[in-house]
Amino acid sequence: MHYATIKTCDIANGPGVRTSLFVSGCTHYCKNCFNSEAWDFQYGEPFTEAVQQQILDNCAPDYIAGLSLLGGEPMEAANQVGLLPLLRAFKARFPEKTVWCYSGYTLEELKSDNPRCHCAATEELLSLMDVLVDGEFVQDLYDISLRFRGSSNQRLIDLRKTEAAGKVVWWEDAPVYSTHEMK
Repeated sequence: MHYATIKTCDIANGPGVRTSLFVSGCTHYCKNCFNSEAWDFQYGEPFTEAVQQQILDNCAPDYIAGLSLLGGEPMEAANQVGLLPLLRAFKARFPEKTVWCYSGYTLEELKSDNPRCHCAATEELLSLMDVLVDGEFVQDLYDISLRFRGSSNQRLIDLRKTEAAGKVVWWEDAPVYSTHEMK
């Protein structure tokens, strides 16, 4: 597996300050993708044990809320095998921190027999994630007002609540309170 970049203090791809890993390789080819250079599976640098350790160390400070996986496409079958050791180590070291994953595949596709996105690692990977932002980016549904997603077809799925309920449950954002009064 290769990766395009790592952002160590990312506030755009999940709640709080996060470390974000942008993997290389994607077969969706979404129109106006913000990261089309990462479609190539060989783009960027090899994902090594040293890179994994760097990510884990970057996640150690208390102000880091979690890890976000983006791409490219983290849930391409070829990338899942490379991500599984990272997520196992992350959850063992930081059980209180969250893992968000952005995928062009829907949860239903990931649970199907589609060989592009379902492999021996898929179920365990999903069990180590907290939120899945699913669905391809669709330019015609682009909406700048959406939080943590680019187009209105994309869902923010709370995977733990979905598992417990047996149906898709959307992630709920913390309420925003204002201390200012308009007079």
